[in-house]
Amino acid sequence: MHPIDRGLLILNAALPDVPFASLAGWPFGLRNRALAEWLCTSFGPRLDGRATCAQCSADLEFELDARVFFETEPADSDARFEAGGHAFRLPSSRDLARAACSEDPRDAVTSLLEACRIDEGDLLVLSEEDVEELGEKMALADPLAETRITVSCPECEAEWEEALDVTAFAWAQVESRAKRLLLDVHLLATAYGWSEADVLAVSEQRRAFYLEVAGG
Repeated sequence: MHPIDRGLLILNAALPDVPFASLAGWPFGLRNRALAEWLCTSFGPRLDGRATCAQCSADLEFELDARVFFETEPADSDARFEAGGHAFRLPSSRDLARAACSEDPRDAVTSLLEACRIDEGDLLVLSEEDVEELGEKMALADPLAETRITVSCPECEAEWEEALDVTAFAWAQVESRAKRLLLDVHLLATAYGWSEADVLAVSEQRRAFYLEVAGG
């Protein structure tokens, strides 16, 4: 799945009372904050990250606190922007997914702005200055849409910025927990002859006890 779809899949399961179409229409920063809240509630605020130094190729490991997303208020969904005589709203997951289909970066930008345009009229034509101005306005209005952190290499002391992809952290937790659960099923089915449904019907606390008894 595309990372955008993965984030929406998690939120759809975490927020069953919110229609999927509404989630897909949230500004990207609001979506990122909701994912961070789910991470903290389900797995705790610690995020274990990895990076590769572009200067010396050293593999780095670092820890982050997901509560950094709570230090900034999410964007106003009704925010509107003017550029080149046109009106725009903040981009959503739906808009970004549509733009991601374009192989050319310029076409992707055009597709994204067309999706965010809220006025009607002639073909959208914006100068590079208009696009840059619009991008700056949107970034200021929705700071959680992209969170960047400074990473320092202990080997060569190089410093650079990395984008903090909360969806990647969330999906890694889901994948890890799913694999662990499947292993539990295998061990308990082997030890007791239970079906997968039998194992999943047992509470996590009781399942841990049975695994301990079975030597899992």
